[in-house]
Amino acid sequence: MEKIPLTRAGFDKIDAELKNLKSVERPAIIQAIAEARALGDLSENAEYHSAKEKQSFIEGRIKELEGVLSLAEVIDPKKLNGTIKFGATVELVDEDTDEEKTYQIVGEYEADIENGRLNIKSPLARALIGKDEGDSVEVRTPGGDRSYEILKVSFI
Repeated sequence: MEKIPLTRAGFDKIDAELKNLKSVERPAIIQAIAEARALGDLSENAEYHSAKEKQSFIEGRIKELEGVLSLAEVIDPKKLNGTIKFGATVELVDEDTDEEKTYQIVGEYEADIENGRLNIKSPLARALIGKDEGDSVEVRTPGGDRSYEILKVSFI
């Protein structure tokens, strides 16, 4: 199986979600199922069916998160340097609009573009890998081709 790269913060966030699902959500849904079952006829019991559906979702998410954590390779960006790679924080300027953006390249399970956490499998991250400060990259995006200049690379 292929290892899943995660930062320490990403690993901790997934681990916290898993613990919450196991210790809070799972017991709550078991209680809700028991209460719905006590209402009688299960064939037309909307509360029961809703609770069972939520239980199925929770159990599926638990299995997914356990799988991710079992394959996780925690990478500390502070121990890295050089060209852009997983964990790098990159400051870019769009060469067309002069808009500056900062992204950290992270694994797909911790990616959050709104908060500057760029999925390593995204077109922009793939174009940045191996580049250095001062380089320009061309990226084909769903919105069209974009050109970026790399202003700064750091590993924090």
